[in-house]
Amino acid sequence: MIIGVPKEIKNHEYRVGMIPSSVRELVSHGHQVLIETNAGHGIGISDNDYIASGASILPTAADIFAKAEMIVKVKEPQAVERALLKEGQILFTYLHLAPDFPQTEELIKSKAVCIAYETVTDNMGRLPLLAPMSEVAGRMSIQAGAQALEKSRGGCGLLLSGVPGVAPAKVVVLGGGVVGANAARMAVGLRADVTIIDKNIDTLRKLDEEFQGSAKVLFSTKDTVEQNVLNADLVIGAVLIPGAAAPKLVTKQHISQMKAGSAVVDVAIDQGGCFETSHATTHAEPTYIIDDVVHYCVANMPGAVARTSTYALNNATLPYILKLANKGYQRALLEDSGLLNGLNVIHGKVTCKAVADAFQLDYVDPRQAIEMFN
Repeated sequence: MIIGVPKEIKNHEYRVGMIPSSVRELVSHGHQVLIETNAGHGIGISDNDYIASGASILPTAADIFAKAEMIVKVKEPQAVERALLKEGQILFTYLHLAPDFPQTEELIKSKAVCIAYETVTDNMGRLPLLAPMSEVAGRMSIQAGAQALEKSRGGCGLLLSGVPGVAPAKVVVLGGGVVGANAARMAVGLRADVTIIDKNIDTLRKLDEEFQGSAKVLFSTKDTVEQNVLNADLVIGAVLIPGAAAPKLVTKQHISQMKAGSAVVDVAIDQGGCFETSHATTHAEPTYIIDDVVHYCVANMPGAVARTSTYALNNATLPYILKLANKGYQRALLEDSGLLNGLNVIHGKVTCKAVADAFQLDYVDPRQAIEMFN
């Protein structure tokens, strides 16, 4: 198979779909890998590094899309990239379609085979291709939140850890999954006053066992969320419904009643965000203020630590890339139900129920959709 890796073009996105060691693995299996020139430049990977691993370098993204049978990316294809997709071409990347109708519509029109990292599952129902970026984003959320609390950023001028004689900041983490747990670990490590809210009792038990009282764990109800958010200095939005838009747990009214100079970090912004006042921002302009509350809503947070993120992501995606290349997408998807869960759009059909429901589109069972075009 011919696999193409274009350079990412989203604002301040320096990650790359494949690193040289991944290229070498694919080449050793008899596949051809095409890399757009300077695709890895932002994280210190040169074209020569890719050439040494067996890749060919092409000058433009258009060249990559024109020749590749499978496109491997990091972020969702931008409009100019979607226009380059071909019928039957495999697209393997993060998509986050549920809050993004224009992208969904254009992927349907492209008739490409669109497999989303964020909805692939393993044999325990976990999200193995989302997990590494969730770990990064969770840890980064506390760094971002700590900066947002600084007076120069519009915050109240509060040090997350406090100092002897001065109380630490109150950090509320909405969601106890991979993002939330990693955020809580960082906040606890900085000696903040940490509360985690989740609706899954088993998750709360595990977190309670892990933190041994250094973080409070509370069951999620409207009252619990409201009381803790209104008293918080920093709120981390870490909720996720795989493939679907994030629930709006924090309302405009909640934001208006929060303390002046407090901050919110919406890690769920890729899926539409869990604060009603959230809208996606960029690394160039990461924050804005509504009702004296600083909002950090960068849609590609792990891109700020692009080298760490790229290597962590490649560790997770490489086995799936190999499976798709070695077996072809039909056999690979039909033999692996977890990978099949990643199929969002194929030949103009929507095969992710959450995406179809979000836009009131017709849903087609993914196995049936594949068999239609076999």
